[in-house]
Amino acid sequence: MNGQLDQSLIEQVKQALRTVVDPELGFNIFDLGLIYEVTADTTGTVHVQMTTTTRGCPATGYLQEGACNAVKQISQVVAVEVDLVYDPPWTPEKMSPAAKLHLGMDEGWGQ
Repeated sequence: MNGQLDQSLIEQVKQALRTVVDPELGFNIFDLGLIYEVTADTTGTVHVQMTTTTRGCPATGYLQEGACNAVKQISQVVAVEVDLVYDPPWTPEKMSPAAKLHLGMDEGWGQ
């Protein structure tokens, strides 16, 4: 990354990632906790670090491509890189309350 972080662009990227829906779970990848990190600098370069619920997830390519395409729709973005990582492993605790509610998990689930 060159330049300083662009917090406004980071927020736009996070909103764009909420438009990408996991086809198996029927909810967006951001609130499912599949996005680990978003950075964006003042030159319009964006880096997204994401995971899947399991290694070998059949939707991996679809989700990674969807994330990349969603971010590219933002006018200030000149370059985007979406890296897939599995460390730390994804757990249901990473989901937002809205995602847990959508999947029928109550607040005490997983504790």
